[in-house]
Amino acid sequence: MKHANRFRKDYYGGGLMTLVGLAAVVAGLQYRTGALSRMGPGFFPVAVGSLLALVGVLIAVTARSEAPQSMLPVTQGHSHCAPDLRGALCIVLGVLAFLLLGKYAGLIPATFAIVFISALGDRSNTLRQAVLLALVMCVVAAVVFWWALKLQLPLFTWGA
Repeated sequence: MKHANRFRKDYYGGGLMTLVGLAAVVAGLQYRTGALSRMGPGFFPVAVGSLLALVGVLIAVTARSEAPQSMLPVTQGHSHCAPDLRGALCIVLGVLAFLLLGKYAGLIPATFAIVFISALGDRSNTLRQAVLLALVMCVVAAVVFWWALKLQLPLFTWGA
């Protein structure tokens, strides 16, 4: 019976992702989209919304298929009935840390904080794995956002 509940959650989650993606597409079409070589302000929301809707449809479609026993979720964490909020709490704290450090410390500390804190939300990650992941993502963020896209956020800063 547990796997039926999981598939129902996958079905509803895929449907919700599809609706959010379609809403982003509709909102993005209110702006000029342009072309791939000369993108308008609506291009990115339409592209991301389309991908989100496609992934949502794929999740909902695969939720109907019967998964083998090896694919069923393994229970982790605690044994009582209260929900395990560690992951959600770490993600929210990571985003708040990114906002705060992005304004007062720069791109690198903000990126390190969001990745490190969010990685701690997964009980299978060790502290070493979270640090390594955060360091790698700092390099990726510096190359992609600061160097390639010329994002106007300094790598390091002190104060506002």
